[in-house]
Amino acid sequence: MDFRLTEEQRAIKEGVEELCAAFDADYWLNCDREGKFPEEFVKEVVAGGWLGIMMPQSYGGSGLGLTEAAILAHTIARSGAGMSGASAIHLNLFGPNPIVVFGTDEQKERFLPALIQGRDRACFAVTEPDAGLNTTRLTTRAELDGDHYLVNGRKMWITTAQTANKILLVTRTTPLEECKKPTDGLTLFYTDLDRNKIDVQVIPKMGRAGVDSNAVFIDNLKVPVEDRIGNEGDGWKCLLHGLNPERVLIASEAVGLGQVALERAARYAKERVVFDRSIGKNQGIQHPLAVNWMELEAAQLMVQKAASLYDRGESCGAEANSAKYLAAEAGFKACQQAVRTHGGMGYSKEFYVERYLREVMIPVIAPVSQEMIKSFIAERVLDQDKSY
Repeated sequence: MDFRLTEEQRAIKEGVEELCAAFDADYWLNCDREGKFPEEFVKEVVAGGWLGIMMPQSYGGSGLGLTEAAILAHTIARSGAGMSGASAIHLNLFGPNPIVVFGTDEQKERFLPALIQGRDRACFAVTEPDAGLNTTRLTTRAELDGDHYLVNGRKMWITTAQTANKILLVTRTTPLEECKKPTDGLTLFYTDLDRNKIDVQVIPKMGRAGVDSNAVFIDNLKVPVEDRIGNEGDGWKCLLHGLNPERVLIASEAVGLGQVALERAARYAKERVVFDRSIGKNQGIQHPLAVNWMELEAAQLMVQKAASLYDRGESCGAEANSAKYLAAEAGFKACQQAVRTHGGMGYSKEFYVERYLREVMIPVIAPVSQEMIKSFIAERVLDQDKSY
């Protein structure tokens, strides 16, 4: 068992660090203050070919694995970009996976190069206001009408929909009451985000203002049959090929965010002098930071394990969910402790850590709650009865 990065993985880390170095803490602070999407940063990510890190080489990607994508995501968050940087490209790292696995050759040729080259920007529309985490209860309908489907419904918390021109859309094509299993009757589409038929309304929120979250209202959207990914009714199966990678990536980002917060806290603790001594000499300051370091390192190991299992084609549901849970907890604690270490200045935007604390709530809440992960582990790993 070797925990060292390979030469190729080190090159990825160093290359992304060099890219991120051009975007300092003030750049990300301004994106957050002004609600400005980090277009300059995304442009550099695209120019470096990083969006295609997990995509097949035959379509312009790098053909690498989730392990390498997690290194990319971690390095971006760790640079100080936090979720503002990671979320700007997050979907493009894992979102096209169902297209890679279930798409036809024609669909891959039509969709993947444009995503990798940054000519297309996609949003991922799963969550609904009345379904929440119970995806099987979503009500957005797609009804076949000749050579196309007509889609109607609502989606909630859709990231980057303000600037996206494509939408990865999960719908119900068979009413739930007509299905043998709740997971039956769902269908996945990847199609144009037609703003004449889709109303996108931004949701004001506590953090990551530079990367939009939206409520989406779909009214008679016409979707060609050739934009359906996989067979009708196979949407749940297609969706699963994006869920575990997403959990691993957001876990990796949470670790990176916690680490940059810890770094700032440790530096401040050495520099801040009160009662003629640095505050870092006090065990009340240094011990919590030491615990933060250990928790973040442990979470990172679970991220690596989950990504490794996925890349080997093995079952990784328990590990991916555990990585997300542990990383969110460790990242939150580190960001909170960073604010507390700074004292009153931790509440000031001048020292940046208040942004980290606001942004770390994203991996705590999304894409699945900590409570649902506990239930998943209890049921699937410990063989307990379903509690909900």
